[in-house]
Parts: sequence; structure tokens; C-alpha cells
Amino acid sequence: MGAGHSHALYVHRASPVHALPPEVKIVASVLFTVAVVATPREAIWAFGAYLLVIVAVAAVARIGLGWLALRSLIELPFILLAFALPFLGTGEKVDVLGMSVSQDGLYGAWNIIAKGTLGVLSSLLLAGTTTPRDLLLGLDRLRCPQLVTQIATFMLRYLDVLAEEARRMRVAQRSRGYDPRFLWQIKGFATGVGALFLRAFERGERVYLAMVSRGYEGRIPLALTGTGATAGQWAAAAGVPVVAAAIATIALVR
Repeated sequence: MGAGHSHALYVHRASPVHALPPEVKIVASVLFTVAVVATPREAIWAFGAYLLVIVAVAAVARIGLGWLALRSLIELPFILLAFALPFLGTGEKVDVLGMSVSQDGLYGAWNIIAKGTLGVLSSLLLAGTTTPRDLLLGLDRLRCPQLVTQIATFMLRYLDVLAEEARRMRVAQRSRGYDPRFLWQIKGFATGVGALFLRAFERGERVYLAMVSRGYEGRIPLALTGTGATAGQWAAAAGVPVVAAAIATIALVR
């Protein structure tokens, strides 16, 4: 149930965070994100404290800050959009670097950037310390709706099927001297996409039959799920959401 898959974000390390059961890390990540979202945007110090928590977890997980920073660039379009808010916002105006901008817009931009960045970093830590197969296993143990886990399971497997078929077709095209790259070659490209769909559909059916023959009945077989997290592991992971909840509480009452 997961062999042969590529894990683009998973970082192979031997660390206490990697060793935690997936359901524990999922719950801790969700609760941390909830605490961040609940924090008032005016409590700037709180977001610095959340960042320190992220850095501490990354250090324990032996994941480099450069790795996190590089992959967090996925949120760059949203950050660029947030920079427009101070100029588009209404209400009281303040002078910043010689420009008159909306104070409410400034807080709105800060709110998006700070909370969005922390959410992305938290998700990256979860993905970097947990394989996709283990994430699905954790969701299954948390009694996530069966339909959701089934769709995610097949999506994970089918993406690999699709990528492998596309690679083979690409090699076959180039070995025959055909390499469509330009607009006037769109017909050949469209034909290849149609053939890829048919071949991947057939492979997908064979993948499903292979899963059924190995005991798949809509949920990950119990023989592969283990016994789940112990009380000690839940307690160890609780440190992050507890600290985050304390920061959010202080920010709310001040």
C-alpha cells in the first residue's frame, strides 16, 4: 500500500518527529493552525513566537530552514496580492516610506502574509516528516470519512500511473523523431493526451484489481495499520498545540 511511490516533499531523516505516528502529527498541525488563525492580527509578537515554535520543530526533525524557505515560495502569488491591500483599503490613512496607505489595509496584508506563511510552514513540516501513504493512514485512524480516504488513496496511486505512462509515451515519441513543442503541432499533442488517457485508464483498472487482490476493501487493511499512537506519543506531540494555544490565549486577552 505505498511501495514504489515518489515522495516529492518527504525528507528522509531519523528524528523523533519522523517517528511519531501520522495521526498525532496531523492533529498537532491542525490545532497549531487553528491557534494561528485565532490570533488577532494586531498581536505581532505572537506570530514571532509561532515562528520560533516552527523553527524548534524543524530543528528536532532535522529539516533545514533553507528547505522550508524554498518550498514556501508556493505562496508567493498570495503575498504579491496582499501587498496591494494597503493601497486598495479604505479608512484611516498613514504615511509609510512617503506613501499614504490604508492602516486597515496594512493590517490586512500583514494578516494574510503572517498567517499564510505559518500555515504553509506547518504543512511543509507535516509533509516533510510524513510520507503520503502515512498521511492517508493517519486520516484513516482518525476516522476521516471513508469516501475521502478512498479518493485520496486512488489519487496518490493514479498520479504515479499517469506520470509513468506519460514518461513512456514521451520516450516513444522522441525515439521516433517526433517531439511536438510548437503551436502548429497541437494536433499531435492532443492525440498524445487522448492516448495517454486511454492507456492510463486501463492501467488504473489493473491497479485497482491488484489492490483488491491484496485485501483492499475501502479502507487500508488492518494488518498494515498497526496499533496506532500510544498515550506517550500523544503527550509528546501535544507540546506544540499547547504552546500555540497559550500564545493565542495571551494575545486574545491582552
